[in-house]
Amino acid sequence: MKKLMIGNEAIARGAYEAGAKVATAYPGTPSTEITEYISKYDEIYSEWSPNEKVALEVAIGASFGGVRTICAMKHVGLNVAADPLFTCSYTGVNAGLVIVVADDPGMHSSQNEQDSRNYAKAAKLPMLEPSDSQECIDFVKMAFEISEGYDTPVIVKLSTRVSHSQSIVETGPRNEKEIKPFVDDFMKYVMMPAMGRKRHVVVEERMEKLSAYSDEVQINDIQYNDCSIGVITDGIAYQYCREALSESVSYLKLGMVYPLPKEKIASFASKVDKLYIVEELDPFIEEAIAVMGIKGAVGKALFPLCGELSSSIVREKILGTSSLKSSLTPSDIPVRPPVLCPGCPHRGVFYILKKLKMKVIGDIGCYTLGALPPLESMDTCVCMGASVSMTHGIEKARGREFARKVVAVIGDSTFAHSGITGLVDIAYNKGVSTVIILDNSITGMTGHQENPTTGKTIKGEPTACLDLEKLCEALGIKRVRTCDPYETKEFEKIVREETGIEAPSVIIAKRPCALLKTTVIKKPYNVDPEKCKYCKLCLKIGCPSIVDKGDGVVINTALCIGCGLCASLCPFKAISQEDDQ
Repeated sequence: MKKLMIGNEAIARGAYEAGAKVATAYPGTPSTEITEYISKYDEIYSEWSPNEKVALEVAIGASFGGVRTICAMKHVGLNVAADPLFTCSYTGVNAGLVIVVADDPGMHSSQNEQDSRNYAKAAKLPMLEPSDSQECIDFVKMAFEISEGYDTPVIVKLSTRVSHSQSIVETGPRNEKEIKPFVDDFMKYVMMPAMGRKRHVVVEERMEKLSAYSDEVQINDIQYNDCSIGVITDGIAYQYCREALSESVSYLKLGMVYPLPKEKIASFASKVDKLYIVEELDPFIEEAIAVMGIKGAVGKALFPLCGELSSSIVREKILGTSSLKSSLTPSDIPVRPPVLCPGCPHRGVFYILKKLKMKVIGDIGCYTLGALPPLESMDTCVCMGASVSMTHGIEKARGREFARKVVAVIGDSTFAHSGITGLVDIAYNKGVSTVIILDNSITGMTGHQENPTTGKTIKGEPTACLDLEKLCEALGIKRVRTCDPYETKEFEKIVREETGIEAPSVIIAKRPCALLKTTVIKKPYNVDPEKCKYCKLCLKIGCPSIVDKGDGVVINTALCIGCGLCASLCPFKAISQEDDQ
């Protein structure tokens, strides 16, 4: 059966057809849809894990338990999962284990650019990289075969463009696999130093075998055309090259990017007059080729280290010609900056924190947008969970007086992901920091996935719900207060009180995301032009439904959800609902 699929859906289909029985993940763009699509297959148990480390550990356990397992995450999530990643390279697998990582060149939704091919090399794990949706299906199925054939986890690497682009695929039937027996073998699976030393030797022997396999496997594909120019490329970069150069050059398309096919590379390089290496981000292939002693290859001397490639960049750098340009210039295109949604419960929080001139140590989520104008209420953002630990560090560095003006903000999902241990640190090491948990009852920025605080599984089934108040108290925080961030006066009072005491505290700003289906949309608000003094105070909350007309303010009623935040701030009572006017 043929159909259109985005790459992430195709990854899910590949896992289904390969007979996978367990799938784990933590949502993160651009990888999120993989596990969402997998959850539609009843033959596969799927879960949102609290974080990527847990997701991979569950996946390793399922593999040891005898079933084919897939674990998905974005590139920064692989950092979180790095600890079990490196060690499961030593242990190997029982049933197949495939780890899918989606990189984000161009940082469309990430705090850094990161080339995950380096993880394959560092952890000594094979890595496959598909360039379209059909390859996503095929490479996942191949990855399971490699995993079981060579006793190794296998990484499948995506990029944003492969994850989210559609292409035609041909689907096949599910290949049901019997559960393998659980194996008692402490020399293989218990990584104490004595066992680890012996397993390291096994890993190196495995890499030699995989190197030979890489030279044989057809996904490392040589396409000879005009041999005056040869291009070695991988993943989405191959698609850019095909679009820019067509069949006017010869290609070595790498589907297995680690270990690299040394003999194929050497053979291809010897047959072309000019050799180009086209790859996004790091010079991973280029450096490997240089180590092989192949000279004259041109890579990052021409192509950028930062950001995404494109067909126009490839065409310009190799052929010296530009692509057809749009009649629109950048100045003609309207600017559309990211902004908190109308009715977002985080808006009132940041408005108050700015009013109080607090130093706000931020985290990863929708609320990171609080750093942007006009709210401008976030001073740092590093990684998941860092806000809690960094706030404690600032207090220890600068002292209590400075810390009175410092708070951490972190979402409910992010807190469950990696904020809990930071709060343990505050309590244990006698910190006095104030942490604000922005509890919007969902994992918001990645598209409304459930998490341990929502009381529902990935399939929407009722389950245990993490009680944030009781958890914080159990961690040693005696002052835990919950409030509605729409109630700005009460929230301001609580912030003043909690930052003024000599004890650690947690404020839970609890209000569901405005975009949830269960959120009640109230009648929109309007501005009475007779009462409005054009003081622009309502514009300071940055709500996209409030429009500055130059001589007054109006509310776009198509966007307004009736949260009332603007009305609560207006000193002239010029903003009210229709029925109140």
